[in-house]
Order: sequence, then structure tokens, then C-alpha cells
Amino acid sequence: MAADGKTMQSGTGDASDAAARSQDPKIRDGVTDFGFATVPIEEKVSRVREVFDSVASNYDVMNDLMSLGIHRVWKQAFLDWLAPRAGQHLLDVAGGTGDIATLWRRRGGGPVTVCDINAEMIGVGRDRLAKAGGDAGIDWIVGNAEDLPLADGSMDRVTIAFGLRNVTRIDRALGEMTRVLRPGGRFMCLEFSRPTQPWLDPIYDTYSFKVLPWLGDKVAKDREAYQYLAESIRRFPDQQDLAERMRRVGLERVKWRNLSAGIAAIHSGWRL
Repeated sequence: MAADGKTMQSGTGDASDAAARSQDPKIRDGVTDFGFATVPIEEKVSRVREVFDSVASNYDVMNDLMSLGIHRVWKQAFLDWLAPRAGQHLLDVAGGTGDIATLWRRRGGGPVTVCDINAEMIGVGRDRLAKAGGDAGIDWIVGNAEDLPLADGSMDRVTIAFGLRNVTRIDRALGEMTRVLRPGGRFMCLEFSRPTQPWLDPIYDTYSFKVLPWLGDKVAKDREAYQYLAESIRRFPDQQDLAERMRRVGLERVKWRNLSAGIAAIHSGWRL
């Protein structure tokens, strides 16, 4: 996987088929997706927690291996568009290992609250930051993206990177992240998405369903966790679908930019 020659492509999508997308795609008749499997809604959180408990200690190494290091380029592009400012307070949801928080601070951003549902991931992030010398501008809380333990309008910026596809109720999480934004605040999401070049499909499928589980087995000693992660990418809404969901929870000026021919995408929206 390589970054696009022009770094990013952009689009705004439309709402022409919004009615067909009116329900959260993961929720139906008391069950939800867990990769390609279905599980009772009440089990999804614990199943996801088990996955990340298992991979937490190897999470950053696996990110480098599974993306061939390109996730670092994607995150830099994400911060380029986010444009940190010293007076802004960032909430990074599902940010347990602290990658986005650290980049935000290095680029001159203000205080960061890292929120993650998984205490093991928070622990890895805290330990890594402490070994690097610490940063009093970063605090950590354990919390669910669908029920954020924060006040209305308390954040200037809210981000989520490679975490939204793991929540049970996408629309509820988007609504919560919008709720905690102040008027004039900005939400941004970095997530795997839909490749825009058909010739990539067979290569991407082989890599996702053969190579990634093999890497998970050899490095993280958990093949099933990385099988789930590959499957969860396929179950996630495409670029236009996610943009429409953002609009429905009240975000405006919604746009997206594709990375690496749509393998990943950045979505941006404002609470006005």
C-alpha cells in the first residue's frame, strides 16, 4: 500500500440515497456485526474489549506491519488537515496508545483528553508516554464512545482514528462526539474505507484475509483478533455513507479526503 501521488483526494458526496441508510447498518433484530459474524448487541462491547486486551502490547508494532508503515503517513495527513492550535482542547476517542494525542501536542496543539473503552490500551499509552518523558498536557479516561463521560460543548476538537468501526452503534457514537463539541468545533475521523480503484480489490482482499491474520498469529499470537479487524473494515460504511451519517447527527460542512486510493479516508465536519 502506498500513499496517493497527490497525497489526498477529496469529495463531498450527496444525500441522494439517505433514506436507504436511515438505520445504523450494524443493528438489526437485537444483533449486530462482529466482523462477518453476528452477536447479540449486549455482547459486542465485551467481545471488542477482549480483542484489544489481547493485542494491546503488540498494537503499535502490528500497525506498522499490517499497513507497511503507511499508517504513519495517514496520521500525518490527518494532523495536517486538523491543524492543531495551542488554544484548542482535543478529545481523542478510542485513542488508547496516544498516537494522535502525541502528534497533536508535537504540532503545538493544546491539552488533550484521550478516551478509550479499553483500560489495557490506556495503560499501554500511558506507559509509552511516561517512558518518553511524559506530558502534563495529556490526560486519560476510560469511557465508551457511545456514552462519553464529558459535558456538552466542552471540547474544541474531537477525533477518532481507526476506532469508529469497532463501536456497536456508529450513529450514537457520532452523536455523542458531536454533543461534546462546542459550537464552532470540529470533528474528524480517520478510518479504513473503500478503495476507489477496482484493480486493487483482489490484492487488498488477499492481503486482508490471508496476510493480516498470518501476521496476527506470528507477532501478536492471536490470529482471530486480526481476522476480526480485517472483517470489521469490510463492514464499515463507505465514504459517502459515513458523510451522510455525520450530517444526520448535526455536523455541517462535511467533507472527506481519500488516502491511498481510498484504502483509508479522513472525514471532517463542524458543529456550527
